[in-house]
Amino acid sequence: MPKHHSHVRLPEIPEAYWLNSVHLPTFPSLEDDLQVDVVIVGGGITGITAAYLLVHEGLTVALLEADTLLHGTTGYTTAKITAQHGLIYDELIRHMGKSKARLYHESNRDALSFIRETIREQRIDCDFSEEDACIYATTDHGAQQVEQEYEAYQQLGVDGELSDAIPFHIPVHNALSMKRQAQFHPLRYLAHLVQVITDKGGRIFEGAVAIDVLDGHQPTVVTRDGHRVTGAKVLACSHFPFYDGQGFYFTRMQADRSYVIAARTDLKYPGGMYISADSPTRSLRSVKIDNEEMVLIGGESHRTGQGNDTLEHYKALEVFGHDVLGVKEILYRWSNQDLITLDKVAYIGEIAAHRPNVLVATGYRKWGMTTGTAAAHILRDKVLERANPYARLYTPSRFYADPSLRTFLAQNANVAAHLIKGKFDMPLKSADDLARQEGSVVSFNGARAGAYRDDEGHVRLVDTTCTHLGCEVEWNHGDRTWDCPCHGSRFSYSGEVVEGPANRPLQRLT
Repeated sequence: MPKHHSHVRLPEIPEAYWLNSVHLPTFPSLEDDLQVDVVIVGGGITGITAAYLLVHEGLTVALLEADTLLHGTTGYTTAKITAQHGLIYDELIRHMGKSKARLYHESNRDALSFIRETIREQRIDCDFSEEDACIYATTDHGAQQVEQEYEAYQQLGVDGELSDAIPFHIPVHNALSMKRQAQFHPLRYLAHLVQVITDKGGRIFEGAVAIDVLDGHQPTVVTRDGHRVTGAKVLACSHFPFYDGQGFYFTRMQADRSYVIAARTDLKYPGGMYISADSPTRSLRSVKIDNEEMVLIGGESHRTGQGNDTLEHYKALEVFGHDVLGVKEILYRWSNQDLITLDKVAYIGEIAAHRPNVLVATGYRKWGMTTGTAAAHILRDKVLERANPYARLYTPSRFYADPSLRTFLAQNANVAAHLIKGKFDMPLKSADDLARQEGSVVSFNGARAGAYRDDEGHVRLVDTTCTHLGCEVEWNHGDRTWDCPCHGSRFSYSGEVVEGPANRPLQRLT
């Protein structure tokens, strides 16, 4: 084990390895109104898998992506394909009962099986490998939670093994593995599905920003450019739902950010996928970069727009990686945003009881590879009016008083506190104080504003009032974005929307 830490330089610009290592086709913008069987909004794993399943059923499909295909949450994952979603099964048994917890495991197990079989049958080259998934504890409290999770595995018949060590120089109390899980290169896998979709007549549009759904005999998606796409069903697969449908999703989920570095290490990686039971979270898995085995080191979760200088989270991962494996070089760094529902189970199904033709899939809590695949199957079956064994578990209309009520009150109290705090925080800094490539909240004409000075010295000034519900955004140093601490909306340094629920840019002041 390395005896001391010597700092390794972080890449200056955040960039996800998956996006840098695959050539994706480009697609046209939407220029005309369309009529199809199903309109899918969102070009990540859920939207693409749903389109893939539906074109196989002979349906006409239009997939609308606001930006570029796979440049959302799916492009920034750690790409573990597993039903081990941290410490979840003991909690599900306590809050929902054993039968619902078993369904949760089975739905994610089936999603893994679908991905595995699709890769095998279609011979997709995507670095797929079977690995055991392991959650480990480094404290007494974490060890107790891991033991309780093991008991939940036994109640549910999950293939798991409790041990007292992992193959790293990390002093652990215990560790729980789930056998025969997997990892892969998600974009290489999904690029193949995209090719199948287009070969079968599915239509994909990029730069198509959906902003509303019009009710009628068949729902119609309206884009920012005024185009309309009508279908028997609309599937909202856009990470945060682009359309709320009076489901008040912004009050029922919190947005968390987490961080990843891809590193070349001194020590050989021993295999497996690992995540800590204790905070701050630490995640490990191997990855092949230019045919060389390297390591993805992840973790450092926190609520979006809240907490420390975000660049410090990358540095903390680098320190951890050096202590455990010896980090020689960091090739990539990136962050991701995840939505967490009140009871930690995704919302998949009718967006609201009175809008049965608009379906939603959101709130994957960092486990989008399996949950997004399971969601695509549920949505397909709803479109085809087929029974699905997992539909009731994930229905967005469910409510469990414990923990939903407690979590709802805590989340919205947090929102109210940040709304008030932001309005009364008046910065002392001015835009003239900024160095190049520096951003900050500043005072401008006696009011709060957001400023960023670019490489050429030009200053971009924006109003820091989030266009969703009026909270004040904060500067994200690590990713050079403006992040809302209330509902997780994110904007580029020039004010353009990066992530919802906001769908309008920040007002530009210069």
